[in-house]
Amino acid sequence: MTALDGRRPALYRLGPPAARTIGSRPARSIVTSDEIGSAMQVVAADPTGLDAALAALAAGRLVGLPTETVYGLAADATDGRAVAGIYAAKGRPSFNPLIAHVADLAEAERHGRFGADARRLAEAFWPGPLTLVVPKRPDSTIADLCTAGLDSVALRVPATTVARDLIRRFGRPIAAPSANRSGRISPTAAEDVVAELGDRVAVVIDGGRTPVGVESTIVACLDGHVRLLRPGGVPRAAIEAAIGRALDPDDAGGSDPARPLAPGLLLSHYAPNARVRLDASEVRPGEALLAFGPDPLPGQEQAIALVNLSPAGDLAEAAAGLFRALRQLDASGAPTIAVAPIPADGLGEAIRDRLGRAAAPRG
Repeated sequence: MTALDGRRPALYRLGPPAARTIGSRPARSIVTSDEIGSAMQVVAADPTGLDAALAALAAGRLVGLPTETVYGLAADATDGRAVAGIYAAKGRPSFNPLIAHVADLAEAERHGRFGADARRLAEAFWPGPLTLVVPKRPDSTIADLCTAGLDSVALRVPATTVARDLIRRFGRPIAAPSANRSGRISPTAAEDVVAELGDRVAVVIDGGRTPVGVESTIVACLDGHVRLLRPGGVPRAAIEAAIGRALDPDDAGGSDPARPLAPGLLLSHYAPNARVRLDASEVRPGEALLAFGPDPLPGQEQAIALVNLSPAGDLAEAAAGLFRALRQLDASGAPTIAVAPIPADGLGEAIRDRLGRAAAPRG
């Protein structure tokens, strides 16, 4: 089992899918300038594909990288110019820090200071969908731009073999926020990365669909406090069980809303083009429907499009399909996506967080 049920995560293996395609293109093909604007390479998750990705990283270019959560936009976390390329490609504000992905806890400790709570969490959930924000070591080689100039650093050990193999072979931390334009729906397949970023990415590794489907849980272990900054692939209850107590309240530690400690904290995020209407009790004319569970909503027969995240009401299944469903419903052209009520327990907290930010007013 995975960290979705609170136990230590298994090693998610996104192997080379021999027959996978991007649209009508084989996984190893080159996407031509006629399709995107200039050449980019989509490669299989195998040693040859990793070689292409490593060459791109070494040249300071960007790579679409499958992890167990979502696809990341990877660059050398120690190279300020490469990190700047991430911000530029995404249109991301530079005050919003990035997560540095490392191969294991030993590498993480070369860049951050781990107290007892942070170590317990790392040992319980790494590799897996948990990011820890800890004090940055003065001798860390992670670029200041990656941490947005903060004295803390966000670190994660991803669970997919392809991501960890790439990090080990590269020999340096890799910054990898979600591989989408800032504020948009996160990508859970290689074709999503191609559609979102096109020729801004040199290489996309096609590892199939991501199994968790929502971003990592982010926990800050700073100044003696342990706070949940962003719900994600590891539920709150599992975090509290690992540290043996309740998490500190959100306002502990005195963080500045204008200088977020971690990604995914901006009010409007994960947004489709359509408006999102939460906790819908009925479907209105002209709406698309994001359903959940076995019970139909009144009026759903008139929905322009309908995707049920989990007819059985399984929150892990719902999380895995959330961003794909939002993309499908957005493609229907409906001006509004009505969202059925989804419980807030377990992974439901992460699902509701993403939907709440998708529904937030946009600047």
